[in-house]
Amino acid sequence: MFVQVCLYFYCKCLWRCLKFVVRKLTGQCELQRICYNTKPGAARTMKIGNCRILSSRLQTSVSVHPDAIEKTIDDIMELKRINPDINPQLGVSLQACLLQIVGYRNLIAEVEKLRREPYDSENPQHEEMLLKLWKCLKPNSPLKARISKQWCEIGFQGDDPKTDFRGMGLLGLYNLVNAWQYLDDFFFSPLSQFSKAEWEKKKFDKAIGYSFAIVGINITDLAYNLLVSGALKTHFYNVAPEAPTLTHFQQTFCYLMHEFHKFWIEEDPLDIMEFNRVREKFHKRILKQLQNPEMALCPHFAASESLINM
Repeated sequence: MFVQVCLYFYCKCLWRCLKFVVRKLTGQCELQRICYNTKPGAARTMKIGNCRILSSRLQTSVSVHPDAIEKTIDDIMELKRINPDINPQLGVSLQACLLQIVGYRNLIAEVEKLRREPYDSENPQHEEMLLKLWKCLKPNSPLKARISKQWCEIGFQGDDPKTDFRGMGLLGLYNLVNAWQYLDDFFFSPLSQFSKAEWEKKKFDKAIGYSFAIVGINITDLAYNLLVSGALKTHFYNVAPEAPTLTHFQQTFCYLMHEFHKFWIEEDPLDIMEFNRVREKFHKRILKQLQNPEMALCPHFAASESLINM
């Protein structure tokens, strides 16, 4: 009880007194000190995000539509008694940070919407996308029937792939198609350790030791959890100059698929029964990387024109 009283006193009284003294000494409020002393990117944006607890106005600022951010910044400047003519750069810096914060929240909502949309075999667009995946993976092997054991050849667990999309919904299907279009180009590019012939030998189940489709859905789940937990803030705030979008999420998924593939080969597991162990170890490595405020998982990843417009 005594500790709680002390904490309350610190938060309500001492902390405010300290802020007042620092502002008088520096001539700057906390927002100004963050924007002027912290370089752009995750370090700055995450500090600005933590400032939401400082005032109700800042709490409101991350709950507005992106189009209303400019007015929100004007309100914040007025609340903090900051002259925009004397501090023009502050408004620009705040706008970039708030666009990233609001954009990240909106991205979670968009990804969640896709994840919650179930695969519908009666929907022509869903079926077209699924058949496109088959053609990408098995261009020289026509699919004999929509319900077929052939689906197991590209890593699905049964004769109807829709059952494997139950957890990740359409998000899993979109990511599989996008990943294949990107990875198929990457693995036999000059930057890759594989030649095209080697990749053709390694790309299916027995050669690499895991199933492409079901692993892609698993990595979709990993990317989704990194996003929802906030772990991907570091990455997105460093690679997206404004609001992160679904394209950024797709890029990140493709990167994770590529890195998991390399990690699997490095781990050299005995069989697929070790998948969960390898996945968990890979997850921990990515989380550790994202703890670095300067981390960008794929800083040179250019948006592919083939990424699906969702």
